[in-house]
Amino acid sequence: MESCIARGLRISTRQSTLSPWKAPQVFSRVKSTIATSKVPPTPAKTTAETSADGISWPEYLRIKKSKRTWQTVVTVPCALVGLAAGGVYFGNLDTDPLKPIMGIDPFFFYGFCTVGCAGLGALIGPTIGASIWRYTHRRVLSHIDNKDHEFFRRIAKNRVDVSLQNPTQPVPDYYGEKIGSLHQYRQWLRDQSKYRRKALLPEE
Repeated sequence: MESCIARGLRISTRQSTLSPWKAPQVFSRVKSTIATSKVPPTPAKTTAETSADGISWPEYLRIKKSKRTWQTVVTVPCALVGLAAGGVYFGNLDTDPLKPIMGIDPFFFYGFCTVGCAGLGALIGPTIGASIWRYTHRRVLSHIDNKDHEFFRRIAKNRVDVSLQNPTQPVPDYYGEKIGSLHQYRQWLRDQSKYRRKALLPEE
């Protein structure tokens, strides 16, 4: 019992010998350590995180422009293939110049059909080009689809009302298909504003 009392007196004397200026410093260090341990470090924002869809607007417009390029590039060979296929098929048919087809000379009729095959190939070309483009960008298709929805919403909001359209002067790029960069988008906004002012305030 006496040993316990003596030990308690030693601890109390040690605590009393501590400098009164050191105790607040110890408590402040403990508080700062606890505060820093509770607050996790905030990660730095990257360029990709600026968009909720995980893809920035400049990158989206660049990809959108590449889709248009794919459609144009594939349309030309598809039209040529259609023209060649039509020429081979209709060129090998037996024709009788004395028997018109629907009142048209057989040579002219088959020629029109061959040109129609070329036009059909030109119509199918953009669809094939878009399919190839979607396959090459399959990893980001979900982000692109979300951006498409937001992009067309902005286009519909800022373009000129169709009721103000002049038959001789249509609205420039009504669907925003030619927009391939932020600079072109700003230029499109200026063109829409200029067209709207001319339609609402015609010069006398």
